[in-house]
Amino acid sequence: MAAEAAGNLIPLVAAIIGVGVISQVLADRLQVPSIIFLITAGILMGPEGIGNWLPFIDPIVTPESFGSALPAIVGLSVAIIVFEGAFHLRIEDLREAPAATLRLVTLGALIALVGTALAVRFFIGVDWLISFLIGALLVATGPTVIAPILEVVPARDRVETALETEGIVNDVTAAILAIVLFEAITIGIETPIEFLALFTERLGVGVVVGGLVAGLVFFALRYVDLSPGNAPQNARLLVLAGALVAYGAADFIATEAGIAAVATAGILLGNMDIPYEEDISAFKGDITLIVLSFVFIALAALLEFENLQRLGIGGLLVVVAVALVIRPLLVFVSTVGDRFTTAEKWFMSFVGPRGIIPASVATLFAIEFRAQGMTAAADALVGTVFLVILMTVVFEAGLARRIAEFFDVIPMRVLVIGGGKVGRTLAERLEDRGENVVIIENDVEIVETARDKGFTVHHGDGTDTDVLRSAGAENSKIVVAATGDDDANLLVSQLSASKFDPETIIARANNPDNVEAFEELGVRTISTTLATAQAMDNLIERPALANWMGELGRSGDVQEIEVTSEELVGRTIREIGPELPGGCLVALVARNGDIEVPDADYTLQMGDRITILGRRDAVREAMDFCHPEE
Repeated sequence: MAAEAAGNLIPLVAAIIGVGVISQVLADRLQVPSIIFLITAGILMGPEGIGNWLPFIDPIVTPESFGSALPAIVGLSVAIIVFEGAFHLRIEDLREAPAATLRLVTLGALIALVGTALAVRFFIGVDWLISFLIGALLVATGPTVIAPILEVVPARDRVETALETEGIVNDVTAAILAIVLFEAITIGIETPIEFLALFTERLGVGVVVGGLVAGLVFFALRYVDLSPGNAPQNARLLVLAGALVAYGAADFIATEAGIAAVATAGILLGNMDIPYEEDISAFKGDITLIVLSFVFIALAALLEFENLQRLGIGGLLVVVAVALVIRPLLVFVSTVGDRFTTAEKWFMSFVGPRGIIPASVATLFAIEFRAQGMTAAADALVGTVFLVILMTVVFEAGLARRIAEFFDVIPMRVLVIGGGKVGRTLAERLEDRGENVVIIENDVEIVETARDKGFTVHHGDGTDTDVLRSAGAENSKIVVAATGDDDANLLVSQLSASKFDPETIIARANNPDNVEAFEELGVRTISTTLATAQAMDNLIERPALANWMGELGRSGDVQEIEVTSEELVGRTIREIGPELPGGCLVALVARNGDIEVPDADYTLQMGDRITILGRRDAVREAMDFCHPEE
């Protein structure tokens, strides 16, 4: 019987992983968050899917498919997912993050916990501890649902940083808090002192075990010769094994302490200077993607719609409260006084789908509740959590791009035709400033190279109007013709000007004799010959300036921006100088076509375009000061 069960399980697991990978590829191809396809695939494969609509077809996945192995499978999968998220949590990023980001994972998480628990208690009527358990699980947004959205919806750096940090931190803290609440319910803890002791015990065991495992793995990676010829592969396997060992050892010592252990190990290793970090990160990302696909499909397949229907109108009211009341409240409270615009706050408010941690941990808890005869608690837990997940995923993840377009939070779109070294270097610098760059390239090898480096590349001929349109030329503010063919660059410039009318067209002139032809079309032209000669001349005559210019986009920066702040209008450079961030200055002012270096008594007017020069971080702060976004 055991052999027969194992024989049935192997093709089932293979089928789920295959469907999961196809869902991931399809989602990436259609620019839709993958979680939508994973949940849909899971429902179709389960008893509520095709097997329910067509009685002659048996469901692929049923509650009996995994037997007693499901809790172990889900537990190890959650361990890998939590470790992956914790590994990418950088302490220096938290230190440098805006105050709003830190408030999101503290005050915002508390608002989400209490608000959700109150909604569940009064709309569904379950016990207070169960309500807070559900509230703890639904605090987590998670990188597994946020990252795919941000891949489809390019947002400004401050928005992406806030959402990603919130997802990673809350994934870990919500899981630990939920586990302690679960223990409190099953053991029967009634006093706050007992609850605090249990929380401290589980967290303490996890931190100690996770720290020990992280130390051993770090020592092995740093000081042991893993293999002269295959060290990167052994390093990847060692880190993966370390994560699983940390989870298993901590869970053996204290039940449900494994999550805290893998979170601790992930944070420590992610912030240590370990060798082969890029290889390890890429490998873990691929493993997590497969595990995520498997768990989401398996859990969605086991979803019983009766649990959702049983919640009735109360369940829908919880969803409305979580998505439309609590989420906007915590975002606006957390971002008070920060540099997020009102539109960005609304976008963040409506992009907070729940993901794999609530789904998987809720399933584990439900299995334990049913084993102890707490069927009502199990049904309320699974039903509420999955209803919130389904509704937020469909409406928030599925409509994320439309939400971003409605609130106009997508940065300026720049279309770069030509994915060679010049085009890629320009795209890298623009994306580093938070712009939304799309490259058009016809050469398959160059397309693969650019995509491998993380750029968004549209395969096609940039001199074709339909290709330009499909790549987003109608919404582009800037079009750059950066190919090595002047004829192609000239044609791209003509098509862009006549068909799409972007604000700016810039062309690369490889032959200096062609510059005049470009400029007759009103195209801003960069002659590669002249630019190279000027760069060499700068190194000869102005070496300090040339060296500093070489650091643009890294340690130094120069930005031009329009003065829109009423606080600056009518004031002199002398007056606003002390209010600018240290390490930057106003180098140029353009007004009515005239450009000059302002003296201390130069008075600014609304609409002046000022050039700010200085340290990169200081220049960015000064831009927000001079041009606050409403």
